[in-house]
Amino acid sequence: MTDSGTAQRTAERLTDRELAVWRSLQDTTTELRRRLSAELQQVELSPGDYAVLLALTEASDRTLRSSELADAIDWERSRVSHHLGRMERRGLIQRTDCPSDNRGAFVVLTEDGFQAIRRASGPHLRAVKRLFADVLDADQLEALADVLDTLRTHLDSPEGDRS
Repeated sequence: MTDSGTAQRTAERLTDRELAVWRSLQDTTTELRRRLSAELQQVELSPGDYAVLLALTEASDRTLRSSELADAIDWERSRVSHHLGRMERRGLIQRTDCPSDNRGAFVVLTEDGFQAIRRASGPHLRAVKRLFADVLDADQLEALADVLDTLRTHLDSPEGDRS
C-alpha cells in the first residue's frame, strides 16, 4: 500500500546514483580547488587574495567599496575585512575612507597588488587549462556548460530558494 506521504518522502530522498554523482562533484571540485590553490601558493597568493585582486582589477579605477567587494566575491563582510587587513599589511591593497559615508571604505588595488595578479594570472590560467579544460573534449565541455546553466537558472529562480 502506497500513500501520498510515502511517495512524497521517496521523491525527496536522493537515489544512490544521485548521491554518488553529488559526492563526486563535491570531491572533484574540492580536489580541483586544492590543486589550483597550490599553484597560486607558488606565486605567494591565496585563492582569496586572487579573488580580491581580480575583482579590483576588473573594477572601475581599480577601486571598490568594501561592501561591493564582498558582494563581488560572495564573502561575508567580516571575512572580507579580516582578509583585507592581511592584504593591506602585504601592500597588495589600500583602504581609504569614503568621504560620503563615514562607515564605508574604499578598497584600492595598489601597484604591488596589480603586479602580483599579473604574475599569478598566467600560471593560474595555465593550471586551469591543464587541470580542467584540457581533459574535457568539446562535447563534454558543452554538456558541462549546459548542466551549470541549468543549475544556475534553478538556483536563481524562486523555486531554488525553497527550503
